[in-house]
This record gives sequence, C-alpha cells and structure tokens, in this order.
Amino acid sequence: MFSVDAVIILDYNVVMIEMKVMGIALDTRTGSPIVVLHDLQNRKALPIWIGSAEASAIIRKIENITVTRPMTHDLIIDIVEKTGYSIDRIEINDVDKETYFAIIYLKNEQGEELEIDARPSDAIAVSIRVDAPIFVTANVLANGSVSCDSAKDEEEAQEFRNFIQSIKPSDFEKLMKDDKQSDQ
Repeated sequence: MFSVDAVIILDYNVVMIEMKVMGIALDTRTGSPIVVLHDLQNRKALPIWIGSAEASAIIRKIENITVTRPMTHDLIIDIVEKTGYSIDRIEINDVDKETYFAIIYLKNEQGEELEIDARPSDAIAVSIRVDAPIFVTANVLANGSVSCDSAKDEEEAQEFRNFIQSIKPSDFEKLMKDDKQSDQ
C-alpha cells in the first residue's frame, strides 16, 4: 500500500503518510482554488480548498517566480530562521466538517521542537519554500483522499477477495495456536 520511506509512525501510534504538492486546481463550481497533494507512489490525492492568496503563494514557488520584496511566507521563514529555528516538517493532522488543521514543526540546533498551529495552505506554502516534508495522518487521508490509480486499487481488492475466499477455519486454528505459543 505505502512504501516504508513514505510512512512514519509517531510515538502515540499515529500513522503519517508523506505527500508532495501535485499542483493547484480550480473548483469548477465555485472558482475556489484547491491545492492537491499526492502520496509518493501517486496512489492517493488529497484536495484541500484554499484561499486565493495562499494559492498564489504556492504557485509562485512551484513556478519559481521571484519577487523583489519578501512575501508573507518568505517573511515567516526569515523570522523563524533568525530566531535560531528551522522548519522541520508540517503535518496535516485533522479534518472537521471540511476544515483541515495543520501543525508546522520548528526545530533548533539543540533539538528543541516547537509546534505552531496553522492552516494547511499556509503550512504548505512555507514547507515548499524550504523543502520541508509534508505529512498527512492516515485518518485525514482516509476521509478526504481520492484514488489516483483505480487499476491498482482494483487489483489489490481482487487479491484481497481471493485471499478471503481461500481462508479455511483451520487457518484460524493454526493462527491461534501460533499466537498462544508466542505469548509464552
């Protein structure tokens, strides 16, 4: 499903999947910008509706458009770095009624870490400027992602159906016996 290099498990057993910015799209119904993230295997995409200013900031970085004066996200990075910290990673860790939540993690040379609550659009705009990884919880991905590879999804579903059809009660008996032996 996900390669080991794309998944991290935090101390409290929250699975995070690394994602990259695929690009910016427009909602054809509302004209609202959408930032689209995808996992490293291009199997899942996560669309997040964002504001126009944040979309412009992300597009400027994707297309390497330079400006003469620092824009807001550049200023944020400059302030963070001048205080002795760096952007370590961002995590999109929750969704509630179509509102996504993110944390920007800052780290200094002593290994101290700070968590900054942020909108995902701002967190993404900051992270792509410093090449900080973007992680999304498996829960958020399960609730909001779309498949990018329906053929592979169907193949895995068929493999699972075949597996389920081939299971016999004796397989569970053996599994239970092996489990009891490992407990001893």
